[in-house]
Amino acid sequence: MKTLVTLASLVLVAGGLAGCAAESEEAVVSEPETSGTSECTPSGDEVESISVEGAVGDVPRVSFETPLSVSSTQRVVVVEGEGDPVENGDDLVVDYSLYNAATGTVIEESGYNELSPTVLTLNTEVPAFVGVSLTAACSTVGSRVVGLIPPVEAFGVAGAPEFGLGEGESLLFVVDILEIKPPAEPALEQLEGEAEEPPAGFPTISYAPSGEPTVTIPEGDVPGEFAVATVLEGTGSVVGAGDVVVVQYHGVNWNTGEVFDSSWARGEPASFPTGGVIPGFRDGLIDQTVGSRVVIVIPAELGYGPNGGTADGSIGPEDTIVFVVDILGVQ
Repeated sequence: MKTLVTLASLVLVAGGLAGCAAESEEAVVSEPETSGTSECTPSGDEVESISVEGAVGDVPRVSFETPLSVSSTQRVVVVEGEGDPVENGDDLVVDYSLYNAATGTVIEESGYNELSPTVLTLNTEVPAFVGVSLTAACSTVGSRVVGLIPPVEAFGVAGAPEFGLGEGESLLFVVDILEIKPPAEPALEQLEGEAEEPPAGFPTISYAPSGEPTVTIPEGDVPGEFAVATVLEGTGSVVGAGDVVVVQYHGVNWNTGEVFDSSWARGEPASFPTGGVIPGFRDGLIDQTVGSRVVIVIPAELGYGPNGGTADGSIGPEDTIVFVVDILGVQ
């Protein structure tokens, strides 16, 4: 999943989606000294020194003197919403900004638009990224909250150099709490029904009894346009922007014909927010229904091209990729 998801997927779903977090060594940290409690996370001089301007739902204007560091999470509400209070266990639809508090560098921002919201599972009882939940806890819908999070309550003392967060550097988390998602239906174990053949121009696909696909890339020119084919249509909930989906997926590099990632190969489904994946994968899932199987052809500009391909070289900066995805549930 590391090649498919962004930093947001590792951070924001770590509290409730242990399957995703378990795939990343960086997502496992030791039990912090200050674990989740029923009390609200206190403020502090460091987090109070941060200036955050702008309306909820818009990109925040953040300024602060560097470096900032803390030994336990500090929290301040900069805009107090008038909606329902959040509770432990809630799935929160959020927009967010992540900063390196030591350098002031923006690590990642959601798009702050209708496609960008993602889901934070609020869980102050688990150690992995507990500072994120400690920031959002005790808030109301419509709030903008700032959290200053030490390494031990984020990625761990080693940081996450691949995301621009070095050893011992604290994380600054600005979160807009947009809504509380209703409880989700249990995810399917496997899709039922027989898939149709994809349209002309798509790969040829065969399926094992488990649903695991084998993708045969056709000869000829590599496609440069985004395309989606629903080869099996489900009758469940509609996938929306910001939903956390439960899927089985299989990714193939069209240019080389090689499989570069597959949840089927790992033996279990994956879970992640639609707002935390590459744009082409996101666009191929939104408005589909649970129980569906989709084939998504993603050109470089909607995949890994903007990042120069993948770090391991399995996808080049100009490569087109194709995914076969079974949508098992929405969380």
